[in-house]
Amino acid sequence: MIKIITVYGGMLLTALGRTIILTLLGLFFACIIGMIFGIMGVLKNRVCNVIAQIFVDIIRGVPMIVLAFFIYFGVPYFFNTIIGGFSVNLTALQAGTICLALNCGAYMAEIVRAGIQSVDVGQMEAARSLGLTYGMSMRKVVLPQAIKTMIPTFINQFIITLKDTSILSVIGFPELVNTAKNVQANTFMSFQTWAIVGIMYLIVITILSRSAKVVERRLSIGR
Repeated sequence: MIKIITVYGGMLLTALGRTIILTLLGLFFACIIGMIFGIMGVLKNRVCNVIAQIFVDIIRGVPMIVLAFFIYFGVPYFFNTIIGGFSVNLTALQAGTICLALNCGAYMAEIVRAGIQSVDVGQMEAARSLGLTYGMSMRKVVLPQAIKTMIPTFINQFIITLKDTSILSVIGFPELVNTAKNVQANTFMSFQTWAIVGIMYLIVITILSRSAKVVERRLSIGR
């Protein structure tokens, strides 16, 4: 184990950094997607509700590994071969970010929808009675309260997304698991390699879990 840490420690730390960057990129776009489809899910518009539900059902119904292969291999093939006249080639980082954003976005949409619905209906009615439009009521009254409720769940989703990045090793993105495979192949020390990787994940996820509990506790005190 000492040999792996000495020789490959820097490589594994770099891979962990790539894993965190990929997670942050995926979460950034997932928040946008989740907010859009989450709000669409609570609008008093049947078409928006159905579109949001279809998006959530499709993405949540497809295993992430299949989604990753579809985006990395299927989408370029569709544009370059079936339609023709296009030159679409995605890097592993781009495909991984899209995959994470869509997958996490579907779950975020449900978190946003549930968060908004947890706010008392009277809040919206009171805002409307003061002359605010539906959009202003949502933006200035409902969403601030809903987001406060959502934050601990967002952090938990961050942890899940961080662990899900390991699936993206299948498309060749050099995140932690993919790099660990190379270390294992070079050293033939499977137990030591995966023990180190497990500890690295454990440290990061424990820090995030503790942070989630602190945020949750502070929010509950502020209520």
